[in-house]
Amino acid sequence: MSETVDLAPVDRVDVTVVMDNAIDILAAPTETTFRPEWQWDWSEVEQLRAEHGYSLSVTVHQNGTSEKILYDAGLTKDSTVHNLDVLGLDPTDYRAVVLSHGHADHHGCLEGLFGRTRTSMPLVIHPHAWRERKVVFPTGAEIRMPPPSHNDLDREGWQVVEERGPSMLLGGSVLVTGQIDRVTDFEKGFPLQHHATNGGWEPDTWIWDDQAIAINVRGKGLVVLSSCSHSGVINVLRHVRKVTGVDRVHGFIGGLHLTGGLFESIMPQTIDELVVLAPDLIVPGHCTGWKATHQVARALPDAYTASNVGTTFSFRAKEPLDA
Repeated sequence: MSETVDLAPVDRVDVTVVMDNAIDILAAPTETTFRPEWQWDWSEVEQLRAEHGYSLSVTVHQNGTSEKILYDAGLTKDSTVHNLDVLGLDPTDYRAVVLSHGHADHHGCLEGLFGRTRTSMPLVIHPHAWRERKVVFPTGAEIRMPPPSHNDLDREGWQVVEERGPSMLLGGSVLVTGQIDRVTDFEKGFPLQHHATNGGWEPDTWIWDDQAIAINVRGKGLVVLSSCSHSGVINVLRHVRKVTGVDRVHGFIGGLHLTGGLFESIMPQTIDELVVLAPDLIVPGHCTGWKATHQVARALPDAYTASNVGTTFSFRAKEPLDA
């Protein structure tokens, strides 16, 4: 049985894509989507980087104040910090870092990040994120999925906060889901994954450390961030709605993990459910895959926006006259 939380409504939340798989410097802005400004000497300055990794900067505005957290830290040791610098985002401004799960493309820059952050930065993490893992493909090929190093993080001074259940940040305005209930009959985890044990390797299908973030924008509904959605994006959204008691999904930003033959078969059910939920904005990123991204764009043309390194999505509360 999931715990329930009281998620305080906020005036505004800005979500900046610090790291993702793609970048398009010519993408046009909109009323709610902001791109980095052009500079005269643009070709001579440091450029944003894209990689097979993910990181979001989240700024919550409430009662005239603003506070930031970072959700994930990309793949390579310096790229997320590099992009923060290019975007003019100061690592010392962040109050906490949340790790979505233990795969390397989400924690790779933690080591490089800590030297630039405030002392004893909280790092919210599920206990299973420490697991040593591998993926075994049908061809027999295997790849290692290394976890973050607990000893290294402790030595660097991170304040490691292990949580299986939901937890709250920034005065109760940000929900970290913790472990997500699996309730759909078509989202079946990641059957190719295994984790190390004393006796060898065991299946690690469900990736229980997969956790999302949610913010309740006053009068608009939930903004949900889910880095890979290994739980299944519909499980993620149902879980957040149940835990918060807020039915309306205003926005979704993150990976849907529908790429590759193993997951493409569940695209129809996933997209049908997304159409029913009808978010105002959906930004599929990272591990969604091009086929699923195109299908989401066709099914939700007014809500779909492409993910793009350096882009900020701004979600604002309803003004009193609009209520």
